[in-house]
Amino acid sequence: MSALISYWEKQHFFNYDIIIIGSGIVGLNAAISLKKEIPHLSIAVLERGFLPSGASTKNAGFACFGSISELIEQEKIIGTDGLYNLIDKRWNGLLKLRKLLGDSSISYENYGGYELFKPLENELSSLCVSKIGHYNHILKEISGKQEVFKTAASKISEFGFKDVSILLENSLEAQIDTGKMMQCLLNKAASQGISIFNSCTVTALKEEGDEQVILTPDGNFRCKKVLICTNAFVKELLPSLDVIPGRGQVIITKPIKNLKIKGTFHYDKGYYYFRNIYGRLLLGGGRNLDFKAEETTEFGTTELVQNALIKLLSDVILPETPFEIEQTWSGIMAFGSTINPIIKEVKPNVFCAVRCNGMGIAMGTQTGEDAARLVIDSL
Repeated sequence: MSALISYWEKQHFFNYDIIIIGSGIVGLNAAISLKKEIPHLSIAVLERGFLPSGASTKNAGFACFGSISELIEQEKIIGTDGLYNLIDKRWNGLLKLRKLLGDSSISYENYGGYELFKPLENELSSLCVSKIGHYNHILKEISGKQEVFKTAASKISEFGFKDVSILLENSLEAQIDTGKMMQCLLNKAASQGISIFNSCTVTALKEEGDEQVILTPDGNFRCKKVLICTNAFVKELLPSLDVIPGRGQVIITKPIKNLKIKGTFHYDKGYYYFRNIYGRLLLGGGRNLDFKAEETTEFGTTELVQNALIKLLSDVILPETPFEIEQTWSGIMAFGSTINPIIKEVKPNVFCAVRCNGMGIAMGTQTGEDAARLVIDSL
């Protein structure tokens, strides 16, 4: 323990029952769930960034469970039963998030979601249209809503798109304000007596007797159980996990007068996504242009992807509308060889909950709850 740390600090700021590493959607939901189940637990959350790192405060704010083209690809990997269970987790995860924080607190708006296809993508669009009935049947069982997916050709001109031949609508898809969501989660955690330490980078974990010791430049924390929720950064502490980082680059325009676009939109099997936000147009994606370059935990942008995003805006999304880019940023997601999150005890008293595969908003609350249950069962 550093000589700069006082006796009082050592006694009251560095010892806990449970320490969670990572203050993103999963980590905070896990902390809140643990405290709800066992109020007397002392819990701390350690966060490497000044703000939550990764993608929790940097995503596009899509409250979605997958476009048809994405669901088709996922069904190929995990089968129909597996996809049913995955959609069910995403849908119920969104319901739990909304119940926990309240729709108004996160600016939840159910404007609908859309997937667009260019004329040259006729084979893919035809396949997606043919699957509408199949996925509507699954969604009816999960959500109770009929005809969730449908064609929406009349809205192509309404939104002002160019070079789009097919538009599919998802009536259940919505959008949120990511910043508000994270502020609410942080406030709720703090109100329950959960300590949150920002700019606190964990460098290593070690075991001493029946305690877990968490090493940081600011001092060594001690606890009974550790839960790692650092998503794409988890390999720094657990290098053997099947986790591949995926950087998502995002741009946002300055306010656009009389913006026609309203809703959440998917293009090219979900590799591009855009939405309206306070009179602006937010657009992200393009990592499929160079997967290897975007398999990184380094924040930043590339000329290749930025040019592709601007071209998509100019040629397809806002072809007749002048726009200016106000800001660019990136977030780091986590993917792997399988689609479900990794929630497990990696060694005695050390747990992890990572890899939401780009669906953190939908999966984060449920993943955090599941991780908390795993920790509780081990107490």
